[in-house]
Amino acid sequence: MIFRKKEKEVTPNKGKKLPVKKVGTRKKSVIALWLLLLGSVSFGVYKNFTAIDIHTVHEKEIIEQRIVDTNKIENFVKDFAKSYYSWSNNKEAVEARTAAIGNYLTKSLRDLNTDTVRMDVPTSSTVKEVKIWDITQNNDNFTVLYSVGQTIIEGEQSIYYTSAYTVVVHIDADGNMVITHNPTISSLPAKSQYEPKIKESDGTVDAATTEEVIEFLETFFKLYPTAAEKELAYYVVGNALEPVNSEYLFSNLINPIITQSGEQVKVSVSVKYLDNRTKATQISQFELTLEKDGNWKIVVG
Repeated sequence: MIFRKKEKEVTPNKGKKLPVKKVGTRKKSVIALWLLLLGSVSFGVYKNFTAIDIHTVHEKEIIEQRIVDTNKIENFVKDFAKSYYSWSNNKEAVEARTAAIGNYLTKSLRDLNTDTVRMDVPTSSTVKEVKIWDITQNNDNFTVLYSVGQTIIEGEQSIYYTSAYTVVVHIDADGNMVITHNPTISSLPAKSQYEPKIKESDGTVDAATTEEVIEFLETFFKLYPTAAEKELAYYVVGNALEPVNSEYLFSNLINPIITQSGEQVKVSVSVKYLDNRTKATQISQFELTLEKDGNWKIVVG
């Protein structure tokens, strides 16, 4: 008979339970932590908005600095051109020109222009007109397009020329100016080929109304040149047309175009006058809006 030793059952050691410390949400330390967190978030938001505001103001300042009064640039270039393109065919005049243009040019450009008009020049030049056509800015440098009208005399021959040039003017922090790029030949804007669309009557106004409107216009334009404000009030609403107080003699209407627009009538018309002062013909063009309230009146001129 075999005897088996009964093994002792092993029970797991539960060990001691670790104490857990509960922290109440109303403890001073927790409140302090919450305040610290809220303060950090608020500060971050504040810094974010402050940074945006500062950036915006900075951009505004940059834009303001780019606004430059070009009147002084125009006058500077005009005065330069009058000196640069004027001379006489004698030593004193040539030397005076050289000294004068030195007041506008950098040293390197003064040296460059030393012999542009020589002592033995056979011509003389008088500037009649200088026009500024365009000014473009690149930081503190301004490219100026201008034209010069000058009379060139050589012997008994006199010829009038108009030429176009560009120069570059630099403006320093004190507002002082100097030409940094020599007059360079250029071209002026040419006549555009644009032609506006010719207006035509569209049949929206009947014959009786057309006749009424033309009769009104003829009556009005006969009186208009010399009519006082009180007289105009019978034909014009408000300040649609101001008194002109001039001696023009009405001749006729030229090609009146009359169209309907709701309760209003639109009129495009040329009016032919004789100018009693010059005895020349004067043709004025009007775009009018008329309304009828008992009688016709001009509401837009």
